[in-house]
Amino acid sequence: MSNSNQEPLEIVDEENQVIGIRKRSEIHREGLRHRSVHIFIFNARGELYLQKRSPAKDQYPEHWDSSAAGHLDPGETPQEAAHRELGEELGIAAALTAVYRHPACPETGWEFVTLFTGAGNGPIRLNREEATEGKFCTPAEVAALLKDPAQKVAPGFRLLYRHWRPSQ
Repeated sequence: MSNSNQEPLEIVDEENQVIGIRKRSEIHREGLRHRSVHIFIFNARGELYLQKRSPAKDQYPEHWDSSAAGHLDPGETPQEAAHRELGEELGIAAALTAVYRHPACPETGWEFVTLFTGAGNGPIRLNREEATEGKFCTPAEVAALLKDPAQKVAPGFRLLYRHWRPSQ
């Protein structure tokens, strides 16, 4: 994670078309549009796996977030990035389906996000550089987490969950 701020990422225009490559730290500092994926992993009981971001994260440390998430590497498709992130963050592989796309906005950190869902019961091997804890949550537990002002929840996850499950 120490060199993650130096990783090159594609910057995109308002139509999500690549217009260049910049360092991750510059993209975040300047609020430039770029691309990411979020993955919601569900177990056989329909519970959603959430992870609590590491305190070392530069954005939303110690906030609850999607099962896994990350930026697209240059030239990478969202599907490729989602599978890579799932392996890196949770140590699992799963069949994934793209279910929602959200345009870049402040809540997503100016990322065009592709949301994927998949099934997996584990064993999950949480990457401790990325997250400090993780757990499967029932829909009622996720709803309670999102309603509790004392809980830190990443705004991107909050936005994506609301659009994916609009009744919550």
